[in-house]
Amino acid sequence: MTDETPDSLIPYDEIVQEALRAVVGRVLGEVEAGGGTLPGSHHFYITFKTGAPGVQIPSHLRERFTDEMTIVLQNKFWDLKVDEDGFSVGLTFNQIPAKLEIPFGAITAFVDPAVDFGLQFQATVADMAPEAHDHAENDGSGEPGERGPHPAVTESDDGSNVVTVDFGRKK
Repeated sequence: MTDETPDSLIPYDEIVQEALRAVVGRVLGEVEAGGGTLPGSHHFYITFKTGAPGVQIPSHLRERFTDEMTIVLQNKFWDLKVDEDGFSVGLTFNQIPAKLEIPFGAITAFVDPAVDFGLQFQATVADMAPEAHDHAENDGSGEPGERGPHPAVTESDDGSNVVTVDFGRKK
């Protein structure tokens, strides 16, 4: 018997990544089917590769987030549409409305901090190594009594809409 593990002829990693991305699609699909309203205190942080094939975001966001971007689906989003390949959603950034189209293959992280649930994905685009990036926080609803950010989110001190997201790492 040998201690060496043979190379698999079955692409298990790819199959698992595809199945986990289907979880994101199902969750977003259920939100869409429920009228676009998140149940209870659920909210999502979705990180994706801005340069991945099929990603459609406004040019000012692509210029600012050249590698990755994190969006927040919580209080103020609209027109959530989900299909088998990805989703589209309307969000505001610095009070400017924007439509984003994101294929599931571009997603690198999905987190629901309300229930401490998170998924990390490998980029499906060849040679897209992760780089340091800023996180985008789309505008909140601004309504009185709106919940503040989850404790894992720290807003920047300069008043910008950029946040740092700690996806549950112990410090």
